Amino acid sequence: MEVPTALEELFKYIDKNTSRYIETLREAVAIRSVSSLEECREETCKMVNWTAGHLRKLGVEVCLKEIGTQVFPSGNEVKFPPVLLGTLGNDPKKKTICIYGHLDVQPALKDDGWNTEPFEMAECDGRLYGRGAADDKGPVLACIQAIEAFQAVHVELPVNIKILFEAMEECGSLGLEGLVTSEKDSFFKDVDYICICDGSWLGKDTPCIVYGLRGCCFFRLTVECASQDLHSGVHGGMVHEAMADLTYLLSSLTDKDGRLLITDIYNSVPPLHAGEQDIYTNIDFDTSVYGNDIGAVKLLRQDKADLLLNGWRYPSLSIHGIEGAHGEFGLKCVIPGKVTGKFSIRIVENQSPEEVKKLVTDYLTKKWQERGSATRIMVTMTASALPWHEDPHHPHYLATQKATKYIYKKDGDLIRAGGTMPIITTLKKITGKNIINVALSAGDDNIHAQNEKIDKNNYISGTKFMAAYLYEVSRIEK
Repeated sequence: MEVPTALEELFKYIDKNTSRYIETLREAVAIRSVSSLEECREETCKMVNWTAGHLRKLGVEVCLKEIGTQVFPSGNEVKFPPVLLGTLGNDPKKKTICIYGHLDVQPALKDDGWNTEPFEMAECDGRLYGRGAADDKGPVLACIQAIEAFQAVHVELPVNIKILFEAMEECGSLGLEGLVTSEKDSFFKDVDYICICDGSWLGKDTPCIVYGLRGCCFFRLTVECASQDLHSGVHGGMVHEAMADLTYLLSSLTDKDGRLLITDIYNSVPPLHAGEQDIYTNIDFDTSVYGNDIGAVKLLRQDKADLLLNGWRYPSLSIHGIEGAHGEFGLKCVIPGKVTGKFSIRIVENQSPEEVKKLVTDYLTKKWQERGSATRIMVTMTASALPWHEDPHHPHYLATQKATKYIYKKDGDLIRAGGTMPIITTLKKITGKNIINVALSAGDDNIHAQNEKIDKNNYISGTKFMAAYLYEVSRIEK
């Protein structure tokens, strides 16, 4: 698709400034904004202020909002990093876009298995390695650089901009919902659309536009057999053992093919609509490459559409660990007095956390009663987030597809994703605006893992894409 004249000079400017953009990302990666660690809280706040400084240079009106405190395991009460709200332009004739991104990152140490220091960005073969390069500092900077490029080539910014950048996303966006609620009739009042810049493509060649995410319910299943740990040589064979009951109950939740066995759990899952399976068939995704990339022994489904449906469109259950059991090297002949299994269920539209909690509790209670054990059990849902879904044929999505063609010379894949992003459901619930989640990084960028990176081409093309996105959204007819 031919690039509009209004964007040609802007794209040339972006190409000429590639080296500067890389150095800016290097600065951002060097700030250890690990939101989950108390010792990094000052650096996390520094990252917010560093970003605010770059935005102010562009004339963005920046407001840093305090959202409370949290108590760390040390007992220290520490302020959350402030939330950055930015406003650029208030022309009533223009559409107003709210851009969301996050400035915090996951923990990372070289000893974890990194080839380079995670907070010292390294460039190798066109890849930019560093914690946060892809999630989410690179995409955040692409948004800022797109705005700067309009100004630099003296092309009027085609939309009004609202910016919502937080630095607690990696901890579940703690404290953010209250702020969004309080700003509903002020900061968000004139917003037309919301753009989330986060996540990654399925593969390395085709961009992805996300229109749906699963929700998530986190559970703890505690089984108790005694008031203390017991010596297995003294008490083995004489008491009902908590660990045996726990593993029995956990293994009863799914079959060997991953299908949930919880009674009625699929009742509220919407059936596939006519032609829906074809959407998954046409997505650029290779099951064998995917399996090899993650080192899977065997995938649950071999057919592409079936595998994607299973990972995005239907609920799934994952067991994450057991507390209270011996996990260190060597032998320990102990019967744990109390153990807790941790698992989560990814839920889809029409499923509610309240419904799922009841189904899980009733099912596990019944299975425990059938076993006839004298242990005690307790089922707790510790956290939850709702699923999110938009109409991928909405004008906002159609405009984004046009922007995609300018940059990548092809349609982006319209996809759901299997993960959960609480901020999206929060923004949807409170503002009611149409939301799009655009991913700028490739599927092999190791988000949250060792050797996280963003390809230089993705970083620069992502900057161009954000400029094209703003241009095309401005052209949506009301």
